[in-house]
Parts: sequence; C-alpha cells; structure tokens
Amino acid sequence: MPSPAPESPVISTPRLLLRLAEPDDVSAFTRLWADPDVRRFLGGPVAEERLATYQRHFAGLPGVFAVVAQGEATVLGTVAIDPASRFEGRREVSYSFLPEHWGRGYAREAVAAAVGWAFDHVPSPDPSVVAVTQEANSRSRRLLEAIGMSLVGGFVEWDAPQVMYVSRR
Repeated sequence: MPSPAPESPVISTPRLLLRLAEPDDVSAFTRLWADPDVRRFLGGPVAEERLATYQRHFAGLPGVFAVVAQGEATVLGTVAIDPASRFEGRREVSYSFLPEHWGRGYAREAVAAAVGWAFDHVPSPDPSVVAVTQEANSRSRRLLEAIGMSLVGGFVEWDAPQVMYVSRR
C-alpha cells in the first residue's frame, strides 16, 4: 500500500506561493469547480448537489495547494499532487486556474514547481509523475510539454479522448 503524501509545505517560485488549501479559499475553489470555462476539459462543472461535499473536504488535504501571487492572498488556481493515482499508483499532478489568470504563465510556473516538489517529497515506487488532459485541450498540452513532460498514450474518459503525459527525473 502506498504511503500518504507528507503534509504540504509552502512552495515558493519567483512569482507564486503554493500553500496548503485553507477554509478561507472556499469561494475561489468553488469557482474552480463550478466555472464552465475552467471545467470545459475536466468533465464539466461539478454538480450542484456535490459542491457542498467538495466545500467541506478540500481544505487541509495533503498535496492540495492553493496558488497565490507572492505577497497577495487572492487565489489564482490550484495544483494537486495525488501520491497514488488511479494510474498504477503513480504520482499524478492536476491543476486548474481561474480564467482571469490564464495566459500569464502562472499555471506553468506552479505545475513545474509542484512536480519538482513531488519528486523530492512524495515517495513512490514509480520514478515518474503523470498528468492527464483531454486531447482537445491544446493549452494544457502545451503547458505540460513546456515543463518537460512527454506524451505517452491516450484513452477515453468522460466520453472524450484523453492523453497522458509523464515526467521522469
């Protein structure tokens, strides 16, 4: 059985802080779960009847980061590291950002930092970190390729073609 991820520290980049998600982040996270543009390639907005459960359980989860600009409190998005994903127990990175923060390189910077953190702090029997996105999500695919992840395959989920990327140290 894989070991759980350690408690998430604050990860600092030149422009960003990735910190453990907090209860005060609920408004921003709710937007991330409910916004049709954010969720376009993630299976659609979270159903209204499930939002309350999400809102009660996201804060404090190891590996679930709120991304904020250095010196500011506004949540730009989230990056999460699952220490033992559904993909043969490999570490998986996932992310979403609010539309008003797209196109500024924040996601690329945050995801790269989280993947580096995962290699150093999240034990795994597999030496890789994976990421999955819809084949049609060209922005996400460019981000994953820009941080050095390689396309390794595809499958269908949520009635849409998905692609898997991998990063190996």
